[in-house]
Amino acid sequence: MSGICEGRVVVVTGAGRGLGRAHALAFAAEGARVVVNDLGVGLDGTRGGGSPAGQVVEESGPAGQVVEEIRAAGGEAVAHGGDIATTEGAASLIAAALETYGRLDTLVNNAGFLRDRMLVNLDEDDWDAVMRVHLKGHFLPLRHAAAHWRAQAKAGRTPVARVVNTSSGAGLLGSVGQGNYSAAKAGIVGLTLVAAAELARYGVQVNAIAPAARTRMTERTFAETMAAPAGGFDAMAPENVSPLVVWLGSAASTGVTGRVFEAEGGRITVMEGWRPGPSADKGARWTPTEAGETTRKLLAEAGVPGAVYGA
Repeated sequence: MSGICEGRVVVVTGAGRGLGRAHALAFAAEGARVVVNDLGVGLDGTRGGGSPAGQVVEESGPAGQVVEEIRAAGGEAVAHGGDIATTEGAASLIAAALETYGRLDTLVNNAGFLRDRMLVNLDEDDWDAVMRVHLKGHFLPLRHAAAHWRAQAKAGRTPVARVVNTSSGAGLLGSVGQGNYSAAKAGIVGLTLVAAAELARYGVQVNAIAPAARTRMTERTFAETMAAPAGGFDAMAPENVSPLVVWLGSAASTGVTGRVFEAEGGRITVMEGWRPGPSADKGARWTPTEAGETTRKLLAEAGVPGAVYGA
């Protein structure tokens, strides 16, 4: 195979199904060798497979099935069944790329699951579980990959490294019934911005996507509106998001870092985050009444924020 990722080694987490699977297949189609990570859990994170040791696994479970698809198409891939929200699992994931292929060029953080509840019904365990897989599951692989790339740069072999994180419209606007998920996905945006600034000196670019597609996590919520059409363009297919991810993960994206993109169907949008809006400076301390009156004037000049999903 040949393409814009020819010769690159790419790690994709949560790649056994949905968006992650689509990304892994798309990278392989563009010539990348792929480490396909998936723990094999259910939609809510309930264990249903994976490797307890967190090491490379053979053709079993969702990750192994994707590896078989890639190899059947003439590509190269290896499965990894470790829990990337643990230090051991994240370290073994990066080691899998280095030990199998001798290098690491791109990390796509995609793994996640849902524990949806309204805030008053949201248990602490459901909060912790979602934070763990989404936020910690982004941080730990990124940390271990970044340590490798920093060592490479310090040894005079500055990499052309790429990281693509997965946020969500819920993280940008909020989503009713998904306080834990929205908070985690917003945290991923903050992590992306910091990582882009800190790792640029080592040859690493870090971006995030906010995808919209039909996956296990969305099909129950949007069962009617996200159904695949009988014919024509399937706007909600996960495969529509992958071309942008592949480009961001390739050397062709040179100079693009610290950005968040929304991808849905045939549409790509550069998301513009918090920026200073209307402002007033008294030059001294406000009284509460003055602060309130001034704030109302500023709000009248400001743009209307986007609606929270489900509101």
